Amino acid sequence: MAESITDRQVVTVLRPFVRATTPMLGALRTSDPFGLVRRVLPAHADKSPAETEDAVELAKVDRSLREKLLDGLESVKVPGTTAWNSMSVAARDDWWVNRVGRFTVLLASVPGLGGALADRLPIQDTLATAGQGLVLSALAAEHGVTDNAVRVQLIAKVLFDRDIDLRLASGHGDDLTDEQEDAATAELTAELDESEKRHGKITVKAAGRTLLRFGRTLWGLGEELDKRPQGRFYHKAIGVLPVVGMAADYFGERSALKRAAKKGRKWLDAHGAQ
Repeated sequence: MAESITDRQVVTVLRPFVRATTPMLGALRTSDPFGLVRRVLPAHADKSPAETEDAVELAKVDRSLREKLLDGLESVKVPGTTAWNSMSVAARDDWWVNRVGRFTVLLASVPGLGGALADRLPIQDTLATAGQGLVLSALAAEHGVTDNAVRVQLIAKVLFDRDIDLRLASGHGDDLTDEQEDAATAELTAELDESEKRHGKITVKAAGRTLLRFGRTLWGLGEELDKRPQGRFYHKAIGVLPVVGMAADYFGERSALKRAAKKGRKWLDAHGAQ
């Protein structure tokens, strides 16, 4: 029988994860770094190498699926705009849920995006878990929660139904030294850092591989992941059928992401910015 995962082990995984979500969300919030819709338009001579690379990867996705997903990825109301600043917190929460949900499904549809790493992981579950954690971190920011320890508490509660002590969530008594935590965080964001150095922006491929790294580190918690919000029972039932199964899986994970966000909002409303 497998040993039970302790709160200390959960915190050891979540602290680097939470820290690593910050640059991903910061890039999304300030400058629309992915530019996905523009990058699948016909190539132009003045495209940068990064944009060409992304266009090649995205062109591999089934056209109808790509268009449906990309339709919702860009909006007039995006972080950093005047329209965004006028939105309610609830509206911003919904934006993040839709943005991350469509993005993770798109990434799961790109063949070979994660390379050897993806071959060793259950891609859908990995991206879904990472997506839920990323959305929860985004919602925390929109609700004024900047303390990483509180974000650890939030994710631990919503994904694993754990009530983590704030002192432990702050890194007092977990299994990582400060140096080890810094190294673990740097490993998770390595693709983002390399993309920024090479292209001056975060490419689709870098974002996808980073989400896979996020998922891999969460996957280390084993059976705890079974506790994360799931789709409805009928999504799973239809998901095993040929052809329609892919659509059922997509809507199932979308439903699960919304349920995670709903639980996250409830927790944040109860605890507030600390």
